[in-house]
Amino acid sequence: MKSVYDIIREPVITEASINNMQDKKYTFKVPTSASKTEIKTAVETIFGVQVEKVFTITMKRKTKRVGYHVGKTSEWKKAIVKLTADSKTIEFFDSLM
Repeated sequence: MKSVYDIIREPVITEASINNMQDKKYTFKVPTSASKTEIKTAVETIFGVQVEKVFTITMKRKTKRVGYHVGKTSEWKKAIVKLTADSKTIEFFDSLM
């Protein structure tokens, strides 16, 4: 059985994700096996907010090169969580804005 803390691995902090915070959309890195309902319950349990919708994107592998050696990055899943209009914000992200 997965814990809610196993589902939400880390926040994704990029310029695009910071711009989405004004619309109450927050971005997290999640396991590739996590479903939208698991992500929704994990965010609601950990942060005490109300989730309206969850968008998921599977980030594909990329070829990287360091000198002569060629390798690939690992595949990972990104979840964008949209909160309801009357929900409070996530305090962790408030310091970034």
